[in-house]
Amino acid sequence: MKTYSNKLAAIMVAAALGTASLPLQVLQVEAAGAPLAVQDIEQATQVLSQLRVMQGYQDGSMGITSTITRAELAKMLVLAIGPEGKGETEPSFTDVNPNAWYERYASELVAQDIMQAPGGRFDPRGTVTHAELVHMVSKALKRDAKSVDYWAKRFYSEDGQATRGQAAYLISIAHEAVASEKAKITSVRALNAITLIVTFDAPLTADNEAFAKAKEDFKFNNGLELTNMPRLKTGSISTYIVPTSVQKPGTSYSLTYKGKTAGTFTGNSTKLDMTEVRQAAQDTFELEALKANGVVDYGYVISAYSGGRGDNAFVLDENNSADGKVYQIISSGQGREVTITPAGGQPIVAKYVPFTQSTDGKQEPKFRLPEGQALTPGVTYTVTSDWAQIGNPTFVAKSFEPLDIIGAAAISESSVSITLSEDPGDELFSGRSVELIDTEGGKLMATYKYSSRKGAIGVFDLTQEGKLKAGTTYTIQPVGKWADETKAVLTVN
Repeated sequence: MKTYSNKLAAIMVAAALGTASLPLQVLQVEAAGAPLAVQDIEQATQVLSQLRVMQGYQDGSMGITSTITRAELAKMLVLAIGPEGKGETEPSFTDVNPNAWYERYASELVAQDIMQAPGGRFDPRGTVTHAELVHMVSKALKRDAKSVDYWAKRFYSEDGQATRGQAAYLISIAHEAVASEKAKITSVRALNAITLIVTFDAPLTADNEAFAKAKEDFKFNNGLELTNMPRLKTGSISTYIVPTSVQKPGTSYSLTYKGKTAGTFTGNSTKLDMTEVRQAAQDTFELEALKANGVVDYGYVISAYSGGRGDNAFVLDENNSADGKVYQIISSGQGREVTITPAGGQPIVAKYVPFTQSTDGKQEPKFRLPEGQALTPGVTYTVTSDWAQIGNPTFVAKSFEPLDIIGAAAISESSVSITLSEDPGDELFSGRSVELIDTEGGKLMATYKYSSRKGAIGVFDLTQEGKLKAGTTYTIQPVGKWADETKAVLTVN
C-alpha cells in the first residue's frame, strides 16, 4: 500500500538531509493517525541517516519506494535497536559470502532468532512483508507485537511488501523505544485517585521497572507512596501507568526520580467507577467494573500483558481513548483495601486478593475478609472505598458450599497440583494454602502459585524450603474453609 508518489518522494528525499530534524515525538503522536505521508518518511530517513543506520544509493536517492531487502533490514535493525543477547551457536549460511557487508548483521539476528535462515539459507535479496517487518522489529526490540503493530498501522496492509521508507519509519520509532538506564521523567499527571500517568524520555529497563527498585526510585512527599511497579502502556513509546496509594484531593505533590526532581501534580479526586459488589465465596467478594462504562483494567492496556490477553488487549492513545471513548484506568490492586460493613455491625477492612482483578476476561477484583472470618448468610453488607465509587454497594450474603479437593499430584519435589471438583473461576485459589500430612503426622505447608490455575487445577508450592519425600503418602488438608474437609491422597513415587 503506497500513499505517496514516486515523483514526490524523490523530490522530498532529495531535500531531506538539508532540512532541520523534527522531534521523533511527532511520529509517536501520529503513530495511529492518517495514512503515512512522505514528510514522515523524510523525517525518519533523515534521522536514520544521521545515525548512520541507513545509507542512500549511488545516485544519491534513499530509495524509499523500493522494497527493502532482508540484508538491508538486518543492518537497520542491528544498528538502530542494538538487540542484546547471543544465540547458542553461530549460524552458518549457504548463500552468504563471509565478506559480504551484511554478513555480521545477518549472523547476529539469526543467532538471536530475530530473523530466520532455514537450511542455512538467509536469502539476502529476499523481500519482507509488513507482517514480517512488525514481527522482526518486535523481537529485536523485545517489545510486544501489539505495540509495534499499532505503530505500523499507518502503512500496514495484509499482504503488503515493506518498502525502505516504511521500514525507516517503523525502525525510527523503535529506536526511540529502546530501554535506557538513564531514562528521565518528562511529565507526570494524576489520572485518578490511585493512578499517575508518567512519561519518560525513553523506556525503563527491566531492572528499573521491578517493584523493589522502582520503590527506591519513585519518591513522593505528603505521605504518598508507590504501591506496585510502573507498567508501560501498550502502543506508547515510554509512557507508564504508575499506581499510588490514595491521593488527597487538591494536595500538591512533588515527585523525585532517582534523587532528582521530576515534577509536581495535584492529588486527583476522581474515584473509579465500579458497577456493583457481589459475593464470590464464603469469605470473598468482588467489585465489578465494565469496559462498556468506560472503565478498563490496566491489565488490558499494558505492554507486559498484551500477548496473553487475546481480544481483550487493546491500545489507548495519549488521551487514554480508543474508538472515540475515553477510559478510566484501574491501576494495580496490590495493597488496596475496602471497608465492608454488616447491617448493624462494625466495619471490617478487606484486602485485595492478588492477581484477581482482570482474569477470565472480566474486571472483577476480589477482596477477602481477615483470616478466619466469613460472611454471614442472610446479612446485608455494604462496601465503601476511598478510591472507588460503587454504583450498587450492597449485597445479601448467602451460603457458599466449599468445593471438594478431588485430586493431587506431585509436579516436583517442591510443588503439587491440586484439583477441585469444579473450576473455581477468577483465581479463587489465590491466597489459599493446604497442608500435606504424612502417615507419621509430619506436616508440610503449600501455598497457591499465583496465576497457575488451569480450570479446576492449581499449583501449590511448598513453603519454608519443604521437600516431598519419595515413597511417602500424604493426605491433603485445606487450611481454612475454602475447600471441603474431605482429604485427597498423594503418593510420591
